[in-house]
Amino acid sequence: MNRDQAYALMTEHTPSESLRRHMLNVEAAMRWYARHWGEDEELYAVTGLLHDFDYEGHPDEHPTWGVNYLREHTDTPPEVLDAILGHATYTGVPRKTRLARTLFAVDELTGLVQAAALIRPDKDVRQVELSSLKKRFKNRAFAAGVNREEVTQGAQELGVDLDTHMHNVLSAMQAAQEG
Repeated sequence: MNRDQAYALMTEHTPSESLRRHMLNVEAAMRWYARHWGEDEELYAVTGLLHDFDYEGHPDEHPTWGVNYLREHTDTPPEVLDAILGHATYTGVPRKTRLARTLFAVDELTGLVQAAALIRPDKDVRQVELSSLKKRFKNRAFAAGVNREEVTQGAQELGVDLDTHMHNVLSAMQAAQEG
């Protein structure tokens, strides 16, 4: 499974532009961390692109349905499948790898960053400042669907200070917007 195949699968199963944008944002943050740690960037990108591809079609079975589909129809590496299962805490699948911990850590936070961009008049993530993001994080009424406990837990599991993690994800999404 390469990035182009993952992107095609994601768009085939995800009609919603906002969910597609979310998965592209997660891909950007995953790539940033892969480069930061000297990990396989393509593997991280594929994981980010596919983690929610089944959500719209099978919300009650997500992410199990998607992982079963990937097992049956693709050559997706087992570590990607485990990471996808592990990003949903209710599956009970432990996050044993850096790949799995990274997906869990960036998933919810990218939603907060995107929400912070969307309230700007220009809707441009490149104009979001870290200080504003931190303020929005503390305001639980803002982007109420973002699970702040999971954001905090994700940073802890990565061994990264929360402010640094916010900076990293914001920088990744801003760079992806520029590129």
